[in-house]
Amino acid sequence: MEKSAYKINIIGAGVSGLIAAKVLESNGYKPTIIEASSCVGGRVKSDIVNNYILDHGFQILLTSYPAAKKYLNFKTLSLQKFKPGATIFKNGKTQTIGDPLRSFSLLLPTLFSSIGTFSDKIKILKLTFFLKKKSIDAIFKTEEKSTLRYLENFGFSKYFINDFFKPFFGGIFLEPNLETSSRMFEFIFKMFSQGLAVLPKSGIQAISNQLKDNLKTTKIILNTPVKEVKNNIIILKDGSEIESNFSIIATEASHLVSNLKNQESNWKSCDTLYFEAPCKEIKKPLIGLIADEKSLINNIFYHNSIATSTKGKNELLSVTIVKNHDFPEEELIKKVTNELNSLCNISNITFIKRYQINKALPKLNNLQYQISSTETKLTSSIFLAGDQLLNGSLNAAMISGERAAMGVIGTIQDGLIVDELNS
Repeated sequence: MEKSAYKINIIGAGVSGLIAAKVLESNGYKPTIIEASSCVGGRVKSDIVNNYILDHGFQILLTSYPAAKKYLNFKTLSLQKFKPGATIFKNGKTQTIGDPLRSFSLLLPTLFSSIGTFSDKIKILKLTFFLKKKSIDAIFKTEEKSTLRYLENFGFSKYFINDFFKPFFGGIFLEPNLETSSRMFEFIFKMFSQGLAVLPKSGIQAISNQLKDNLKTTKIILNTPVKEVKNNIIILKDGSEIESNFSIIATEASHLVSNLKNQESNWKSCDTLYFEAPCKEIKKPLIGLIADEKSLINNIFYHNSIATSTKGKNELLSVTIVKNHDFPEEELIKKVTNELNSLCNISNITFIKRYQINKALPKLNNLQYQISSTETKLTSSIFLAGDQLLNGSLNAAMISGERAAMGVIGTIQDGLIVDELNS
């Protein structure tokens, strides 16, 4: 059979599915992507509301991600750079700390900041140099513990952990208590120290759009929810069926495959609320952290500070909440508005939109960096992809999509070899 004749279907047009399609294309195949929603991207999406670009949750790209460097063209994404640091709101005051080795302008604010002791700041440098030397493979082979226990064992003070690490990495891990695996902490810290935190000028959706635009022979079918995936058949929600020699499920698979019932992945959730503000309380492109364990807000960011193509009349402010809560939207907006006023001196804001993201990051144990192509194989013709197979990151989503595609290709090639031997 010619490569182009194989019916290879990918369920889900998120980053994993788009990468899987790219790898298949590069090897001569013509896959089809079946997507339930109206556009590609999965969790990596943006909307335009009131002339503002609103990402589905506050998201950034780390330029040091190995898979991102492999599959993305950073130049055409028009990446806007964050400063390597943060502005911390505590007791009605703001202080800025950061990495003076990568941004000299942060040297004096960091040295004279009361956030953390001098010993804490020296330990940050030691941790940076330690993880620069530690390979990614070594990180994911190290015994796991909670990030909180890791930081305590490293010798950081309780105050520095509460004032910086908890709000900063709590916002990344989407949980406030730093229960996330120390493997993920070491990996993300290493990626921050070796590259930049950036955001495409036209929003995070630009990443998904670039991956989609790089596809030449892949067919993408939108607004088509899948009900079930069987060997050689995909059953759609409307009852129609699609023949499939091979299927890659690049989304939550537990409800699509019969032998995965009751094996649904656990997920972390978050809320992101967008507001229009008359001015910026943080002038530089820095994330704002709320160092108050009683606060609902985890972090804030002024998107206009990185020259995104936002065209609203005022400043665009995002507010991220990672704590679990059950407030109805009207009450949530009121609480957030009050906290912004009392904790950050931010007032006269206008609510734009809320994104309640129930499946923002997979909640995992025994985090891994790599997966073999054969490990993505669920049945003789069904393969799995998605960051839930490895660790919650864009990098993992790309790796898993690549590995699933190579699993399909390897299975086809193995079948051809068997056919040749039997002929």
